[in-house]
Amino acid sequence: GCRGAPDFVAEILSPSNTASEMQTKFDLYRQAGVREYWILDGDKKRLHAYRFEDGKIAAFASYGADDNAPVSIFNDLTIELPPVFAE
Repeated sequence: GCRGAPDFVAEILSPSNTASEMQTKFDLYRQAGVREYWILDGDKKRLHAYRFEDGKIAAFASYGADDNAPVSIFNDLTIELPPVFAE
């Protein structure tokens, strides 16, 4: 087990995810103190990245399959998305 929330969460959507379920998770992660939350949508080939501060959205960015996405809470860490969304 661990104590507290992780700093970073990346979630890959599946066809069974519902909007209600995703909103519940979003709220739980935000309230628990997660600092950055990524939602990867393979069907739409999009990444939605949220950064939270004090339980509020501090930043939001959306990236496509050909982009590189910086992990804002970790200096100098960028994820190349083409291999992530490759089929």
